[in-house]
Amino acid sequence: MGKKEKENINTEDNHLEDVSFEDQTDENIEDQSEGKEKGKKSKKKSKSAKKSDNELLAEYEEKCNELNDKYLRLYSEFDNYRKRTSKERLDLLKTASQDIMIELLPVLDDFDRAFVAMSDNNAQEESVKGVELIFNKLFTILSQKGLEPLEAQGKEFDTDFHEAITNIPAPSEDMKGKVIDVVQKGYLLNGKIIRFAKVVVGN
Repeated sequence: MGKKEKENINTEDNHLEDVSFEDQTDENIEDQSEGKEKGKKSKKKSKSAKKSDNELLAEYEEKCNELNDKYLRLYSEFDNYRKRTSKERLDLLKTASQDIMIELLPVLDDFDRAFVAMSDNNAQEESVKGVELIFNKLFTILSQKGLEPLEAQGKEFDTDFHEAITNIPAPSEDMKGKVIDVVQKGYLLNGKIIRFAKVVVGN
């Protein structure tokens, strides 16, 4: 083999090595590019996954807040209902005997008229004491149930407690607008008015 042929063979081998190296380099570049693309895609996927988790968490928090708000409203409504029913039941117990008390008020009026009549007719002391004893026993029982007479004589006229039958000239300046006479007693039951006092008012 001649010298030129050897040189040609060496040149071809070098050329093949260069081509092979270039191919390997291109493949490496392509592999690196593909790796970068995959890395970018995986990062995008992880970001989208994180975003999805955050959205789910926000939805769960919103639902939790809604349920908590509903619970608080229901609890508040139930608590108000419980307080209202307790108050109504207490008021009912206090005024359960109201109808009976109102029916007995004319009897108390009769006792008042009897005392006035006995005083005017100079009734015997024993008779007066007997009537007073009966009256006191009855009134003690009624008082224990919450009944109390309404003091009106000489008081300022108050439409919450008094019913004016008529107006007359006041006997003095300081009695103007005040109760001069009580025609019929008023009564309270556990602090609640059950009969207005019928009065005469000075003007």
